[in-house]
Amino acid sequence: MEFIGDANGVLSLLKTLQQTLSTDLPRIIELLNKDDVHGAHRVLHQLKGFTPVFCVDSLVERVVALEQLSKHGEPAEVRSAYGQLAPQLEQLRTEVAQHLALNPIA
Repeated sequence: MEFIGDANGVLSLLKTLQQTLSTDLPRIIELLNKDDVHGAHRVLHQLKGFTPVFCVDSLVERVVALEQLSKHGEPAEVRSAYGQLAPQLEQLRTEVAQHLALNPIA
């Protein structure tokens, strides 16, 4: 709540989000392509932690479901589920990057 009314604080959080997504989304694909579901789970767990702050409920629910699946799911099953979710996460990353480009931190 400390960022309420603090535009630069919110922009700083968005910059962190954009950096995280830019790093984590390719990392998840890399891990799943190696059938490293446990490694992907660790990254998805972190992703699950911040999505409620920045995302609509439907996207949060999908991230939570995928994170749960990655605890015990088979690599092909988790890879398929991530393949369905990845475009929405990439769209989020793109929208955040566009917003930051239009609203630089002062």
